Amino acid sequence: MAKKVVATLKTGTGKEYSKVITMTKSPKTGAYSFKEAIVHNDHVKDAIAANSK
Repeated sequence: MAKKVVATLKTGTGKEYSKVITMTKSPKTGAYSFKEAIVHNDHVKDAIAANSK
């Protein structure tokens, strides 16, 4: 599934978007979880900052 998303991002207007993967650690269990989002290139830093809180 990830290959399909990456392939579609490389064509046409998809070049304006990036896939952002952030890792967060649960304070309760100590386990890590990953969150994926596809955001416009102008908003990459905002998406990372929002997920790091």
